[in-house]
Amino acid sequence: MDTPKMNETINEFLEISPEVAEALAAHKPVVALESTIISHGMPYPQNVETALKVEQIIRDNGAVPATIAIINGRLRAGLSADEIDYLGKKGREVAKVSRRDLPVIVAEKGDGATTVTTTMIIAHMAGIDVFATGGVGGVHRGAETTMDISADLEELAQTPVMVICAGAKSILDLGLTLEYLETKGVPVLGYQTNELPAFYTRKSGFGVDRRADSPRELAEIFHVKRELGLTGGMLVGNPIPEEYSMDKTVIDAAIEQALTDAAAQGIHGKETTPFLLAKVAEITGNDSLEANIQLVFNNVALGAKTAAELCKLKQA
Repeated sequence: MDTPKMNETINEFLEISPEVAEALAAHKPVVALESTIISHGMPYPQNVETALKVEQIIRDNGAVPATIAIINGRLRAGLSADEIDYLGKKGREVAKVSRRDLPVIVAEKGDGATTVTTTMIIAHMAGIDVFATGGVGGVHRGAETTMDISADLEELAQTPVMVICAGAKSILDLGLTLEYLETKGVPVLGYQTNELPAFYTRKSGFGVDRRADSPRELAEIFHVKRELGLTGGMLVGNPIPEEYSMDKTVIDAAIEQALTDAAAQGIHGKETTPFLLAKVAEITGNDSLEANIQLVFNNVALGAKTAAELCKLKQA
């Protein structure tokens, strides 16, 4: 497949690791990973240990991991263990970078942790089709007055990357999130489920566009979407494993308390999600953090299997 001309003008800023470049050249499956979970998701050294285990799970399932970040102003697709450790140690000193922040961080030769949005952008530049993460952003509660809508949804509307996640975070308005994605023409699939997963819990009460029961089926739908020339990505909701799913009543109560605290402290914008997730973890005695880690492990395994199936279809 030809690289879009859009990419030719910005490749001077992109650096692909030798392992990832070799895999792409050989048409082997590659799975993109975000780096915000390393710098902003949990404390050191747990963040680094988790990131390295995530990469190993991808390798164990037959694919190559490509952790994505910005280091010294370079867009990086694939990091070494030392570079992951570097981001983990710096933690929240590393800028959390969305689409609007990208030119500033690159121009200033800074370090940046990629969100879902920027991971999609850089993955597409590098030629990576599948990205596995924890959860995506969405329409925030009260967005009818705040207009707080995650850039992740806009990126899904325009960047052709499959995003595998445990659904939209349950701190969001899931109904409005699905409505927004429908308006933007983004297919929302449920992996072995008819409902959009709600991150910490397996069910949300909101239906998906289509159920897919195998990695092959996910790959086929995404492959056909691209062959039809349709723009944008695809969202796959993969429910958290049953044994790690949290009680919906408990998590809903924790979210309501976190939202109240955020409003009282004037938290808004891109600081909202990290604040809410940290507060929910605090309220639940870190049960939500363990759930978060396990759902990421589950998503990257599915990502590796799906990327492998997609490679077969592209070579057929």
